[in-house]
Amino acid sequence: MEPLNFPKYTFRFKNRENKIYIFDAIRKKFIVLTPEEWVRQHTVQFLLQEKKYPISLINVEKELTFNGLKKRYDIVIFNSDGSIFLVVECKRSTITINQQTFDQIAQYNMILEAEYLMVTNGLHHYYCTMDYEEKRYDFLRDIPDYRRF
Repeated sequence: MEPLNFPKYTFRFKNRENKIYIFDAIRKKFIVLTPEEWVRQHTVQFLLQEKKYPISLINVEKELTFNGLKKRYDIVIFNSDGSIFLVVECKRSTITINQQTFDQIAQYNMILEAEYLMVTNGLHHYYCTMDYEEKRYDFLRDIPDYRRF
């Protein structure tokens, strides 16, 4: 897999039935290593190691229903009170992040109502905060590090 725009992290891999798997510390199991999973696992490590979010507040690849359609979000970080702090949308590195990508995460966020959004393809990272009164997102340079609430 190609290098991404994250610090260097150590991962556990295994090979089974001619497929490479990567260990997901959140789901506590090996997952087939796809280009999107490579970005997702780097993002998880970034959130754990650089931003210091506790593993207990992070959820990966869960299903939600939007307008009767089942969708999956990539990563969610919860506040200690159970509300959602951050929603992350991960794309493979060959996908250009554009308005459609932001529309997708904005749709998810209509249900989740997170304070912050992150969109990454592993090479480019975009961070936003939500302004619910104005129904818009404002871009940021970074997301906050973990703080106890």
